[in-house]
Amino acid sequence: MPEKLSPKTPGQVINDLTPGAFAKLGKVSPAGSLEARRLAAGVALYWRVTINGKTERTPIGAYDSSAPPLSLKPTNKGYSISAAIRAAESLAQKHRDNLAIGGYRGLVDAEAESVRIAAQAQEQTLRAAEAATLAAAQYTLKNLLVHYCDYLEGLGRRSHSDARSIFQLHVVDAWPHIAMLPANTVTGEQIADMMRKVIENGKARTANKLRSYIRAAYQVALAARSKASIPLHFKAYNVRSNPGADTVPDESANKADKNPLSADELRAYWQVIKPMPGFIGAVLRLHLLTGGQRIEQLCCLLTANVASDTITLFDGKGRPGKAPRPHTVPLIPAAAAALSECNPKGAYAISTDGGKTHLSAITLSHWAVAAASDMQGFQTKRIRSGVETLLASKRISSDIRGRLQSHGIAGVQARHYDGHDYLDEKRHALETMFNLLEGKPVKAGKVVRLKAA
Repeated sequence: MPEKLSPKTPGQVINDLTPGAFAKLGKVSPAGSLEARRLAAGVALYWRVTINGKTERTPIGAYDSSAPPLSLKPTNKGYSISAAIRAAESLAQKHRDNLAIGGYRGLVDAEAESVRIAAQAQEQTLRAAEAATLAAAQYTLKNLLVHYCDYLEGLGRRSHSDARSIFQLHVVDAWPHIAMLPANTVTGEQIADMMRKVIENGKARTANKLRSYIRAAYQVALAARSKASIPLHFKAYNVRSNPGADTVPDESANKADKNPLSADELRAYWQVIKPMPGFIGAVLRLHLLTGGQRIEQLCCLLTANVASDTITLFDGKGRPGKAPRPHTVPLIPAAAAALSECNPKGAYAISTDGGKTHLSAITLSHWAVAAASDMQGFQTKRIRSGVETLLASKRISSDIRGRLQSHGIAGVQARHYDGHDYLDEKRHALETMFNLLEGKPVKAGKVVRLKAA
């Protein structure tokens, strides 16, 4: 049977409402009904619908008894009955259109979930942006280069000092805006511009060293992803390519500076330092008579690594990631006497303060230049190449010369299978050099030619 309509008008129903009770004011198309409820603050209007046996009431707003009866829009006080029916019909239509997801309540829940997901995504985006900003400020080119220098120092590489100086002068000071960029955004073109500026200042060799150090820093960061021995903070730079490898060195600056002291010049230098008294003369004699060892390594000689007829230095040159390689040098009698005159004690064998700190390589070099002030064009680095050239003239093999001056050991056989210490061969080379310096006759070594396999 059709529902019997209430003889009361909606206004009369509202007037008869008891506090807290709901009353139906009429049906709403296409679903549900309009209801009213008296509250302490006045009368509230609702759209009511039943779905799956559960009643849902959705608030529409306050009832405005002073609103024009036929007005379809709410006033600033609330709704007329007609406006409330129009609002309820809108809700009912949404309910009908979304029955598949639970009607109007399902739509509200879906919209709330959508808002939640959008807010979550916005929060994640904000956090990602904050993380990116933090990374941009923390994982800069400048910090990568600093960490690389610290890494070299931790490995005992003396080159860390040179790298720090070059990075500070030619990256941080010269290109501050690039230095503060995230390291993984720096390009090869930007590094090439750094090199170009150094070359324009007449320092092509320094430009190549800058390139080499930057390339090595990025290579360490790249290798950190797969090499567990590299500190974890390098991985945080998120480096995926090496911009240093995209640059090309200035080949003209890499030409070998072949200007060794001649045999006569070496003899003249020896005659100058041979009678020099005191610590300075002893240090200069030790440097020459040990075969022109790298000055920086010789100055860092530890007293603990001095034996009666040998000294052990540590060669920090070589591949990044490798610890300094021990390098044992025989002491011929004249070299042992020179070392004894240095009075090794404390931590460092060659020291002016009792072994607390070692002698500066720059100081030793200056002393050598001062001693050879009468020799035109003398440079301390020419001693090392002069010794090798002198030994080569007496057929001391390149392998023995390389082992004596620690040029590095190449080849799988030499690195992994050859356990000979070559002390006798190195001692023979030093004795040969000493005799040549003293002007004594030296019998050239016999060259043995090996047949091809």
